[in-house]
Amino acid sequence: MDLEKSVYLADLFDIYGSLLTNKQQKYFTDYYLADLSIREIANIYDVSANAIFDQLKHAQNKLIELENKLKFYNKMNKINDLDIPKNYKENILDILKE
Repeated sequence: MDLEKSVYLADLFDIYGSLLTNKQQKYFTDYYLADLSIREIANIYDVSANAIFDQLKHAQNKLIELENKLKFYNKMNKINDLDIPKNYKENILDILKE
């Protein structure tokens, strides 16, 4: 997977991660944020590498599905692109996160 897609998924995880299952959150964090391999994660949780792969795929699909429906990532980028003072942008983003 390329770096750009990994960063995009990590950003989506920041927004929607709490909507994933606990397993998906753990595996996603280990794979994308801690940079562990699927095999390493499988060994940690004593499950098959295929189980980790499947859960990561479900998590990716769920994050993308949520963004396609809710568009918070897109809206946050549009707000960041506005030509207004930084503190205004931060206030708007804080409201979106509520």
